[in-house]
Amino acid sequence: MSKINQPSNQIKLTNVSIVRLKKGGKRFEIACYKNKVQEWRTGVETNLDDVLQISNVFVNVSKGEVAKAGDLQKAFGTGEVSDVVKEILKKGEVQVGEKERDHDLTSLRKEIATLVADKCVEPATQRPYSVGMIEKAMAEAGFSVKQNKTAKSQVSECIKLLQSDSNLPIQRARMRVRVSMPTHDSKRLREQIIQGAEKIEDDETGQEEWEVVMLIDPGQFRVINEILQKECKGRGRIETMSFAATANA
Repeated sequence: MSKINQPSNQIKLTNVSIVRLKKGGKRFEIACYKNKVQEWRTGVETNLDDVLQISNVFVNVSKGEVAKAGDLQKAFGTGEVSDVVKEILKKGEVQVGEKERDHDLTSLRKEIATLVADKCVEPATQRPYSVGMIEKAMAEAGFSVKQNKTAKSQVSECIKLLQSDSNLPIQRARMRVRVSMPTHDSKRLREQIIQGAEKIEDDETGQEEWEVVMLIDPGQFRVINEILQKECKGRGRIETMSFAATANA
């Protein structure tokens, strides 16, 4: 007599993303194809069969333990698998394997380093650093990448840490801008405009127009632009001339 006690639900899953939701004191999981969860959540994918590797709800996907109908009814108020699956897809947390997590962190670290390299220069020469040098300095400073945050939102924190805890001399690149407005407006706004300047390169007051060329931190661009919009009612303007990485060339 042949041995038939191999569980039928012990299916070898490959290329899988597990989405987990804890509800009613229990854990529920579904097995999805990689990248399909995000496509479902953004509306790109609408066919559940193309999202799920197996059309079932599990207590533990990796062990092949299927959730009991009674537990689904108790936790979700329905035993309809497709309804439960949709709720788990919508609210659940995507579980990431260790290898994949390491890969994601490496990609995120490189993305942060690339953004820092774009925004910063070596103070003495005003020349940009390579991404590799920034990554090395990040490791030296002990910068910890936060997986649940975007690369862009971690740039400022990274730059501050590099300035305080690494041996890499680094500063934000400076933007050269020209600001102009009617002379009568400049009498009340000049101090506000130039207070964010690193360096004033040209400052001319004519009979009708005041114009100033200065180096600013890129973050000051928005501040100055808001002052112009609020106070000048379309009569003032700010334009970018260059980044200061070329200022001393």
